[in-house]
Amino acid sequence: MSVKNPVKITDTTLRDAHQSLIATRLKTEDMMPIAKAIDKAGFFSVEAWGGATFDSCIRYLNDDPWERLRDLKSVLKKTPIQMLLRGQNLVGYKHYPDDVVKKFIEAAGKNGVDVFRVFDALNDIRNMQTSFDAVKDIGGHLQGTISYTTSPVHSNAKFIAMAEELYAKGCDSICIKDMAGLIMPGDARELIAGIKKKIDIPVDLHSHSTSGISPMSYQAAIEAGVDILDTAMSPFAFGTSQPATESIVASLNGTDRDTGISLITLRDIKNRCLEVRDRYKVLISPISERIDSDVLIYQLPGGMISNLISQLKEQNALDKLDEVHKEIPNVRKDLGYPPLVTPTSQIVGTQAVLNVIMGGRYTNVTQEVKDYLRGLYGAAPGVVSPELIKQILGDDKPYTGRPGDLLEPLYEKMGAEAREKGIVSKEEDILTYILYPAIAPSFLKGERKGEPLPVHAEVSHDTYKVPSSMEVEVDGEIFAVRILSVDGSTVESVNSIGAKKIPRDIKGGIVSNMQGMVLKVETNIGAQVKVGDTLVVLEAMKMENPIKSTKEGKVTQIFVDAGDTVQTGDVLLVIE
Repeated sequence: MSVKNPVKITDTTLRDAHQSLIATRLKTEDMMPIAKAIDKAGFFSVEAWGGATFDSCIRYLNDDPWERLRDLKSVLKKTPIQMLLRGQNLVGYKHYPDDVVKKFIEAAGKNGVDVFRVFDALNDIRNMQTSFDAVKDIGGHLQGTISYTTSPVHSNAKFIAMAEELYAKGCDSICIKDMAGLIMPGDARELIAGIKKKIDIPVDLHSHSTSGISPMSYQAAIEAGVDILDTAMSPFAFGTSQPATESIVASLNGTDRDTGISLITLRDIKNRCLEVRDRYKVLISPISERIDSDVLIYQLPGGMISNLISQLKEQNALDKLDEVHKEIPNVRKDLGYPPLVTPTSQIVGTQAVLNVIMGGRYTNVTQEVKDYLRGLYGAAPGVVSPELIKQILGDDKPYTGRPGDLLEPLYEKMGAEAREKGIVSKEEDILTYILYPAIAPSFLKGERKGEPLPVHAEVSHDTYKVPSSMEVEVDGEIFAVRILSVDGSTVESVNSIGAKKIPRDIKGGIVSNMQGMVLKVETNIGAQVKVGDTLVVLEAMKMENPIKSTKEGKVTQIFVDAGDTVQTGDVLLVIE
């Protein structure tokens, strides 16, 4: 049988699949044998970079993301490498100036990215334009992306109109990015057929298996003429990840949409993936693997679910997961129904966590929520709660222009800073520093250590007895650490970088209300502070969280610096 219109495959195993199932912890060394096997398959592309991988490389793995890209390119000789790019956010969580966007895309192309999947969390094309121009300038494949979601303010008609606009901007293909697995078969058929009636470039459907519906939606998409489907190799498929590559390929064998991909070749890739999965199995949460129809209500994307679980564990609040799930739709409505994809999934998800664990809605508001309300992320799809705007912004009016127009060029300035710090060994290090200024210096100086894989799976709190004390080794030094007991007894915690001892019980102490890393100390010893003044800014759950003064007085002691890691209950400073 002649195949007139084969379905092409983008395999996500090396990016979205492990982001969705193991919180983006797959190391470059474990990717390489998989990548070598993948190169024989004949995929349209392999999504192997971008998204949360850049952050995780330097934050958790001590793995240079630029070296990862070059290493992968050295073995993916026939298969284009694809990255997920968050428009003006790049691979960070805020907007960066146009000069940084252009430099980043130039560097990504030079180091190995062929296909740039560019999206904006709010579907605000103004936030994608600079990236579009930069990708075209370097001759890359530009895949314009629709962040698919459902809400009272979203519809297929609006998505089709957006596809036409992306086509007019010069995109080489269109991706429907269904990051939470929400698209129903009927909607997939209608949307893809509607887009293909209007434009003549390839259409890609990306979905997640969280709700269990995506295989049916993929079949409907095939019938509607979809050109590319996103899948993951079966050991890293399903659950919050994508449908399995082997299953989709097998289902099309012998049809007029046959992919032309050999199941024997896929078997070799699968076996390599099984070996790797076995090493990482302790990181796979049953919550991420199972079908969860509740996603149709709270709409969290696959990668955010596994990371949310990880973040709640860090805050010792995993028992609050159901409450957080219920709060997420409420926060999303308040913010005008943004699609939940990075960074808006983090903005909404983290604020929902804070609303639950801080004992009141919006009593602690992240900097990112404030910036969102100011219009610094772009135009919300729906009406943002006027009461919330008033509560957070007071009489300030939100900005309605293109957010990037407010940003001054930054590359040369921060490049000079990075060189002065002695952390630039290659030009790409400047970009790493710009994107993650709090983490990059210790990473680029070689001071960070990759987190080890747990030896055993976690046991339940019902069966595990917490010791009263233990000895820990930090950078070759041994410290005796008392464990905080359930009755609140005093303990000193040890900081993971620099072996700093931080007290937990001091009169007048301002304590951290969450686990996180200190981004900034906004005061100094001797300063007079008032109730509500921001004292310290913590990065927790990938968002900036201000710690405010609960009293008026003079700062007499400060126990933390930028870059320190603190635990819930640690004393940050003292006010008398």
